[in-house]
Amino acid sequence: MKIDITTLSGDAAGSIELDDAIFGLTPREDLIARMVRYQLAKRRAGTHKTKGRAEIARTGKKLYKQKGTGSARHGSARVPQFRGGGRAFGPVVRSHAHDLPKKVRALALKHALSAKAQDGGIIVWSDAKASDAKTKGLKASFAHIGLTNALIIDSAEPEANFCLAARNIPQIDVLPVQGINVYDILRRDKLVLTKAAIDALEARFK
Repeated sequence: MKIDITTLSGDAAGSIELDDAIFGLTPREDLIARMVRYQLAKRRAGTHKTKGRAEIARTGKKLYKQKGTGSARHGSARVPQFRGGGRAFGPVVRSHAHDLPKKVRALALKHALSAKAQDGGIIVWSDAKASDAKTKGLKASFAHIGLTNALIIDSAEPEANFCLAARNIPQIDVLPVQGINVYDILRRDKLVLTKAAIDALEARFK
């Protein structure tokens, strides 16, 4: 798959051949959905908690005698039926993460990249550099090329000025190539890859 390379200012800078084994697959929605569910489950804090009947600070004395009152046979004021009692089957602190095989995760990333390529949502830059760490100048450059909602993937160490300038622009994310993931690819309209990022991706999947 051949795609044009541009610069940050929108000028042509040649072309590059993308590996069909990474960018040319027929996207499988089931794999992508499994990966998104895996990522979102893993990031959940799981700190929700309510008190059960054993954790309520209340007397353990029997409320009233067992027989002869005409009322229900209660033995504790901590039970869920009473105001201030424990919660029955309430949430507890736990991890929501679940396992997903490493090969499935790698395949899901390939399918997400292929889906973005199929939709024409991939842009390739020669590099991602800024002369200074000024948001105003970078925002003007993005407006010039019509980039408003994008995930930008650079080499293992993105340029500091570019990251500083881009971090305050809404709906623009900048990640090193090792941080590329399915969820962030899908949540942005465009995926911008530098040549260095493409080289790193192809080397990673070989």
